Amino acid sequence: MAGLDADPNDTHGVYERQAALYDAQRSKALFEARWLARFTAALPAGGQVLDLGSGTGEPIARWFMAEGFDVTGVDFSNAMLDIAKKRWPDGDWRIGDLRSFELVERFDGIVAWDSFFHLTADDQIACIARMARHLKPGGTLMLTVGPDVGEASGTVGGETVYHASLSPAGYATCLEDNGLRLTGFLAEDPETNRHTVLMARKT
Repeated sequence: MAGLDADPNDTHGVYERQAALYDAQRSKALFEARWLARFTAALPAGGQVLDLGSGTGEPIARWFMAEGFDVTGVDFSNAMLDIAKKRWPDGDWRIGDLRSFELVERFDGIVAWDSFFHLTADDQIACIARMARHLKPGGTLMLTVGPDVGEASGTVGGETVYHASLSPAGYATCLEDNGLRLTGFLAEDPETNRHTVLMARKT
């Protein structure tokens, strides 16, 4: 990942300001379907799924709800959650930050698609430990990360947002340190608009 000018502390404000535009522009074509299917195949039917950085609920949380899972969506943007709540007023939508969330529940699966990579490397390491604590034994984790170590920037609604990544070996080590085993890693998957996807299982 090439180093670019972006501030991780600006991410929250960007999503607050750009929520409606982000939602309008976010692809609903489910290019993620192959990975979502692989993830859900590892979960018990009707299991509990934690969607971290759930945003407006489209299309990730919607997928899990449609497949019969009990979904808890956590996001740090009230503006994003307001859209999700209007779509699914009976949904379990909670305000929370990947750097500090603490829930009483434990989950069969945790997914952080297009959210985890906004954290700094140090915050990612701490977040993996937090996610491991929130997984049930045998639970499955799926994240989108960067293809290699470094910092970069992207855009949301024309505003710059921060991205960071560990190396693949760095993720494997961090996962192992937290009782998680890497079960899948594909860099810049062409079938998912070049997302880099990581999966792991709690041993």
